[in-house]
Amino acid sequence: MKDLYASMLPESIKLRVASKVASLCLLCRGGRRLCGKSACPIDLKAKAFIKNMNVIDKKEFVGSSPPSVFVGRFGYPKVFVGPMVPPIQGDTEIMDLPERWMGERVENIVSYRYSLIRGKVLVPIESAKTGGKLIESLQELAMSASATDTEVQFLKVPFGSITIDDNSQPFGPSAPLKHFEVSSVKIDHRIEKAYYDGDLRAGDAVMDLYAKGTPVSKIQRAFSMGIFGTLRNRRLVPTRWSITAVDSTISQRLIDEIKNYDTVDKYLVFTHSYMHNNFAAIFIPRKWSFEWMEAWFPGTFWNPSSSSLSVIGDYEGYWGRTTYPEIGGCYFATRLAVTEYLRSIRRQATVVVIREIMPEFPLPLGVWFVRENVRSMLRTKPVVFEGLRSALLHVKKFMSTPLMNWIEKSYILKDSMLQRRIDEYLKRVDLL
Repeated sequence: MKDLYASMLPESIKLRVASKVASLCLLCRGGRRLCGKSACPIDLKAKAFIKNMNVIDKKEFVGSSPPSVFVGRFGYPKVFVGPMVPPIQGDTEIMDLPERWMGERVENIVSYRYSLIRGKVLVPIESAKTGGKLIESLQELAMSASATDTEVQFLKVPFGSITIDDNSQPFGPSAPLKHFEVSSVKIDHRIEKAYYDGDLRAGDAVMDLYAKGTPVSKIQRAFSMGIFGTLRNRRLVPTRWSITAVDSTISQRLIDEIKNYDTVDKYLVFTHSYMHNNFAAIFIPRKWSFEWMEAWFPGTFWNPSSSSLSVIGDYEGYWGRTTYPEIGGCYFATRLAVTEYLRSIRRQATVVVIREIMPEFPLPLGVWFVRENVRSMLRTKPVVFEGLRSALLHVKKFMSTPLMNWIEKSYILKDSMLQRRIDEYLKRVDLL
């Protein structure tokens, strides 16, 4: 399969398979599904490249940015920054609006991401406040309310690679940027107002926009371009960091609010499945605390070579946490969805959210995938229980991961069982 796609792709596109799965991919060649996935990840990415191969070999083109910008993190405090533009014109907003991706086929999502060609220029992070034509154009693009016509010129033909590993989220080809111009920008005046308020703190700007209904992904885009904050403190923020920063900021403000509410009076259980991922949440009638756990089955990109299930997680108590969670940005994305729900019902709770990733899940899609799935789950009607025993039994029926695996890794579940020995508790409720 590698040889087949290599012959079809432009010379600027390189096909590379990560070493952990290379031998299996070469043996399978995409047709036998030896990895057990619902779709071949190489096949998905290669087809997305081939779809746009006629324009990838060009150094310049005109296209409508969704709008989209990207700020890299390598080399910080100097970073690569630039626009992301598809080689088509029209309404392309969905290509960089994850809030609208739930229900989409994975092929469509991968195509959206690989259709965006990224220009890049190395600049210091302080350029967010010092400006310059390029930075000002990118900030204008980041404030756009809809797809924006752009003209891009590259120093080289855009280069891309197809990698298969646990960090191989879909990204299109990139090239050094020579010239970039935007036209017919329809500015989101809510974001523009924050941009021109040089005394408004970044956290306050984020919350003001969120309260006005601005999609989180659009707030994250503006945050990465240094549009918020007091003038002297404005910096470019790598896109990956800005996503987590916004999720963390909003959810922390919501936590401060929900702590003023009474606790839920029953045990609430939510469940949800999508793209070979299973999610469950247990709301416990206690004061605020939170835990997020993931189970990685053998054969997933997070657990490719092991023969056993792996469970990992992080938690925070009533007063929060002081260190970055080992499990990464998904922790804050989930916390945001949970606090949104609690605020909507004007209650607080101790919440445990779990996710299991099955081997059929074709490839990592990004932190948005977790946030939007948990949001969707919490829009459904919960099943209500009188105690933890019945709540756990309900989760047991839904998840493939044995409950003991969750409990062994969970601080909150073990803490909820401290009134008796865990073994006695598990035997009594028939969970072993």
